Amino acid sequence: MARILVAGGGIGGLATALSLAQRGHRATVLERGEVFAEIGAGIQLGPNAFHALDLLGVGQAVRDRAVFIDELRFMDGTTDEKVAAMPLTEAYRTRFGNPYAVVHRGDLFQPLLTACQASDAVELIAAATVERYTQDADGVDVRTADGRTLRADVLVGADGIRSTVRRQLLGDGDPRVSGHTIYRSVIPIEKVPEELRWNAVTLWAGPQWHFVHYIIGGGRYLNLAVTRDDGARVPVAGRPVEREHVLGRFPGVGETPARLLELGEGWREWVLCDRDPVDTWTDGRVVLVGDAAHPMLQYAAQGACQALEDAVVLGALLEGGTGDDVARRLEKFNAERRERTGRTQLVAREMGTRLYHPAGRAAEERNAMLRSLTVDDLYDKVAWLHGARDFARAAGGPARG
Repeated sequence: MARILVAGGGIGGLATALSLAQRGHRATVLERGEVFAEIGAGIQLGPNAFHALDLLGVGQAVRDRAVFIDELRFMDGTTDEKVAAMPLTEAYRTRFGNPYAVVHRGDLFQPLLTACQASDAVELIAAATVERYTQDADGVDVRTADGRTLRADVLVGADGIRSTVRRQLLGDGDPRVSGHTIYRSVIPIEKVPEELRWNAVTLWAGPQWHFVHYIIGGGRYLNLAVTRDDGARVPVAGRPVEREHVLGRFPGVGETPARLLELGEGWREWVLCDRDPVDTWTDGRVVLVGDAAHPMLQYAAQGACQALEDAVVLGALLEGGTGDDVARRLEKFNAERRERTGRTQLVAREMGTRLYHPAGRAAEERNAMLRSLTVDDLYDKVAWLHGARDFARAAGGPARG
């Protein structure tokens, strides 16, 4: 049994702690916040995420809170035309072995937290900000901002895109600012006209902008997320913004997406960031997972999914590992995950520029390309992501059904 410290008590950190506990280790999660809680709005979960959640023992609890949608729908945001749709019902679930669903972030976080709280092998410590680590041949020491020192066999950095653990491990500076600003709002479903309550994740694509919406909270809310490719260079996280400002930032928006945008209230803005893929996430007894290792833009809807995959793979590879064997196993985890996650990072980035934001002739060519694809073509394109069952498999390998 190894003693493992996990820096970060978000979705990735709790999933990692749960996975490690299931494999016979003791995990202590250090969360910088005063309480363990998840902020944010909607999140999409592909079949690969549900497979990971099932392996972690919380799949049904998340399903009980999820909204199972009928299709992913791509619309021309200037003409209101439906360009393409990928059905997510029987044929999709049969092929990929699980559903596609949307949830509020808290409805994914809470089952993980509850499972960790119920485990004798998981300790949760709030108000513990990791400041630095040191290590020797026998273990790793973690120093917190309030002066505590904790010792373990392994440190897992699950502390997000601005990871303190990554800063020491890689020293590669701040995240890359994407130049995209996203505005988010969550509104009660009763404020949405009946004819606009679609059981779909709908994306409206416009010139240098796109708009995504879907129902969350067991059908109680509509999640709105609208993105502007505006060249923003300064990071912003959750800043309140006036409704009029949001409505004025999306030129040429069609009649239906305009109606939906006008429903938004309590808007907040973020300037999106990611990082380039890197080869190395380990330093002896220290390893990175989730956004600390491979932060990605949300356009492939895979950030949380890949963090859950990390948790499952790391737990499996550390089963039975102790002492000098630990560093080798962490390197194996790094080697087995970096290609898949790196490809996902780059695909997400490309989707946000080449697929969602073209204008004029380029948008027409995109629409024609999407219309030419059959449903099976669409399934084939996402199979490497949605159909994965062996999460250590290299990117692009055949999915295991």
